Amino acid sequence: MRYITYSAYIKLLLFAAFAAISLAARYWGLFVQWLHGLRGRDWATIPAVIDIVSVVPQTKKTNYGEQERIVSYLGTLTYCYRNPELQMGDFSRMFGTEVAAKAWVGSYKGRSVMVHVDPRDPSQSVLRKEEL
Repeated sequence: MRYITYSAYIKLLLFAAFAAISLAARYWGLFVQWLHGLRGRDWATIPAVIDIVSVVPQTKKTNYGEQERIVSYLGTLTYCYRNPELQMGDFSRMFGTEVAAKAWVGSYKGRSVMVHVDPRDPSQSVLRKEEL
């Protein structure tokens, strides 16, 4: 039977911790968006218009140098609403291809949606996935 040495075990744990931190950093914004969606479901809704759409490549450095490669695409919908002043918010989603991301954001450009607004802070809002 083969056993793992203590130093190999430590290296494995450090690698796993680094991988977990890297994933958390990359997807932190989407996690926060999901968390706000849960919290905002009881807030009042008001109409908003999706004015700005964007697609941004998400890159990762390769193991063997400083070169980066694209691993996914982040599609973002930015909407505007009045409560009572002009406010903005956004909703993002990850895609595997640029074509899919551009098709998704393009289908929402100029559309009216209902957003949930924080009653204590009108500058905070949530566009829930179910309401797109």
